[in-house]
Amino acid sequence: MKPLVEFCASNVSSYTQPVVDALENDPELDVDVLEYGCLGYCGECYMEPFALVNGKLLKAPSADELLAKIKHCLREEEEMMDADFPL
Repeated sequence: MKPLVEFCASNVSSYTQPVVDALENDPELDVDVLEYGCLGYCGECYMEPFALVNGKLLKAPSADELLAKIKHCLREEEEMMDADFPL
């Protein structure tokens, strides 16, 4: 199953459009990127860039920092899966 990265439409229009574009166009990532009208984090949405990665809230002061956090989280989760299910 692919990792899921979810974005709030209001946050995308204010902060995270570059993050969405980077995730969708990165040939090294195989993730599902979804945008919803509301994710229920209205205080976060108004204040700074954020996303949910497999249900985990990640936020950062800038879009670039959020992208770095998302990629780090995805790598950590992949490493955990590889450790749990070695080939």
